[in-house]
Amino acid sequence: MKIIIVGCGNVGATLAEQLSKEGHDITVVDTRVQLVESISNSFDLLGIVGNGASLNVLTEAGIAGAHLLIAVTGSDELNLLCCLFARKAGGCHTIARVSNPVYGQEVSFIKEELGLSMIINPQLAAAREMARLLKFPSAWKVDSFAKSRVELVNFRIEEGNPLCNMKLRNMGSRLRCDVLISVVERDGEVVIPDGNFELKAKDEISIVGTQKKMIEFFKKLGMPTAAARTAMLIGGGKTAIYLAKQLIEMGIKVKIIERDEKRCEELSEMLPRAMIICGDGTEKDLLLEEGLLDTEAFVATTDFDEENIMLALFAKSICKAKLITKVHRISYDEIIDSLDVGSIFYPKYITAEHIIKYVRAMKNSMGSNIETLYRLNDNRVEVMEFLIKEDSPVVGIPLQDLRLKPNMLIGCITHKGQVTIPNGQSVIAVGDTVILITTKAGMHDIRDAVR
Repeated sequence: MKIIIVGCGNVGATLAEQLSKEGHDITVVDTRVQLVESISNSFDLLGIVGNGASLNVLTEAGIAGAHLLIAVTGSDELNLLCCLFARKAGGCHTIARVSNPVYGQEVSFIKEELGLSMIINPQLAAAREMARLLKFPSAWKVDSFAKSRVELVNFRIEEGNPLCNMKLRNMGSRLRCDVLISVVERDGEVVIPDGNFELKAKDEISIVGTQKKMIEFFKKLGMPTAAARTAMLIGGGKTAIYLAKQLIEMGIKVKIIERDEKRCEELSEMLPRAMIICGDGTEKDLLLEEGLLDTEAFVATTDFDEENIMLALFAKSICKAKLITKVHRISYDEIIDSLDVGSIFYPKYITAEHIIKYVRAMKNSMGSNIETLYRLNDNRVEVMEFLIKEDSPVVGIPLQDLRLKPNMLIGCITHKGQVTIPNGQSVIAVGDTVILITTKAGMHDIRDAVR
């Protein structure tokens, strides 16, 4: 497909890289010459320097023949204007990034009136994932499927954990928990394990199961299962606002430390049930005075990656809080991961997942049945939820007889609202949703998994 991306910031660059790898014809548009040249040279695609809300610039970018325009500049209003012009000039599908909380109650109206295909809010999406994570204090990352009936939880096995030196085929009989270990990362290598795989300390594993079964699993491992009761957020930006609203609804006491006095007044109006502290969140004495030692969750969500990382390292050194660190740039992701600063969130990756799911749905001429898409282990693993249609080749065949391609695993089947972890005798029916885990990127349909 021919896709135009307006905005060459973190999100735009990530989308350009990943969509070009999937074989799409990508054109990027931005007013910043250096960014356009960098992206076009790095990924061998066409770059246009100019304002994406200009009809002349869109015409030069090929809007007349484009299938999709994605507007992800730093301005919500500019993104909406780009999409409006694209709809009028080319009649293509349009996706806009809209992140201002002011528009939070009007998203549906804006989408309908402007004829947008999709509105994506990176800060809101990141906040939702952070809130899910605080339900599982032992997890590094939590993703949700099947209308939140199924969770995919990622965590690291430490020394002394009952899973150490246990083969997966023995896990069910020893722990009696209906969950599935679907992905294991060890020494930088990612595998989709079989029953003979033996777990080791320091393995990073991903587990599929219902929330109830997941809690039972963690309890039997002797790991914490109670959700956090208090949270300290550093920085009062958009992500913090969205996160605070969700945490308050979950019954978690929220404290936000923000250095800008005017911003603190705005936060007090938007979040009357949160405690707003006006001060420098990087000051050690202030953090201790405001209860860092006792808080159960610490979220570093300022606009500066370096501050967030240093704050998380400091919190880790003096307290046992669940750590969440927001990072915008991915240039040093390997170094950041090695610092072990808790759960790291890259908002642009989350945004890219949502948009790529939509793009794959467009590309499939028969209509893709991808319901949900997540990427794990530095994008080396994809976890997709498929809605099974009548013409699907997986219907009515026991899984033990289903000829899946290598590195494919069906982790869960939801049938009429009932979630099951499948075995060899399990059969998929029309209308079921199926979670597929694979190290093969770029799948569009469940039929792509069958030989």
